[in-house]
Amino acid sequence: MTFYRNLILAALILTLGVVSLGAYVRLSDAGLGCPDWPGCYGKLTPHHAADAINAELAERPDGPVSHAKAWKEMVHRYAAGTLGLLVLGIAVLGWSGRREAAGGPGLPLLLLGLIVFQALLGMWTVTKLLKPLVVSAHLLGGMATWSLLLWLWLRERGRVSHAYFARADHLRGHVALGLLLVVTQIALGGWVSTNYAALACTDFPLCQGVWAPSMDFEHAFTLHRELGETASGDLLSMAALTAIHWMHRVMALIVTLFLGWLALRLLRTPGYVGLGLAMGGLLTLQVSLGIGNVLLSLPLALAVAHNTGAALLLASLVLLNYRVRRR
Repeated sequence: MTFYRNLILAALILTLGVVSLGAYVRLSDAGLGCPDWPGCYGKLTPHHAADAINAELAERPDGPVSHAKAWKEMVHRYAAGTLGLLVLGIAVLGWSGRREAAGGPGLPLLLLGLIVFQALLGMWTVTKLLKPLVVSAHLLGGMATWSLLLWLWLRERGRVSHAYFARADHLRGHVALGLLLVVTQIALGGWVSTNYAALACTDFPLCQGVWAPSMDFEHAFTLHRELGETASGDLLSMAALTAIHWMHRVMALIVTLFLGWLALRLLRTPGYVGLGLAMGGLLTLQVSLGIGNVLLSLPLALAVAHNTGAALLLASLVLLNYRVRRR
């Protein structure tokens, strides 16, 4: 099953790239670089669709379509398509070798179903014109794929790696809560990004010069609505965008305090010192990137790094939960 494990590892690494590419596409406003799916104006590449792109540029020079944006969008689709093929291979091998695979074929098949749903979300992201709920679900689906592939790789690797996992039953509930908090924060971060609310507050630690600015929570967290609009079709107010941003900050404080405390617990638990240091380091990096994005007005490189850092912090919690439960 060595090839099977290597295939999982390749898919895992590619997933991190796809998640980062997706953030890059979204943050560079290239999500509608090709306004159809799965091709670009019905063509395989933006090069073949050059005439259609030029016609769109002539009609709307400041619109969402350009050659650069089309290539960004299509490179992300090519990478996601390759990941889909890898996961298909994992599911086939997991099923055919189900007697040898650790834990059976259930998780590989679940991953395949998730990838199919992710492809649908990718299509709806374009056809629904970047509807925040769809784009946020697409982001969470990518993070779920990353987490499940990591769990699968750890499970299969455990068959040949007999490293001793120290007993830490007293941490089970804490690490599960930590994982839940990080997932919640990623969902809030996705909602900030998909609603373009990252710069609703441009100062820190205050927001618009005060601790609690004017906010509209009702329209901020209405899920079924179009981008930039309320459910009734009115323009989404700055107060609503501020509420989205402010809640992400509040949750960031909760996550930082809890994971900071958890990291200290891990440093005092034999066998978990390395994970405690890694999680604490990633947490510090994420907080620094978040503050930097606000103070520096969301530079693209920092914003993408913040998304990638979220995936890595999530991975540290997945690994921690695995070790606590599968010692």
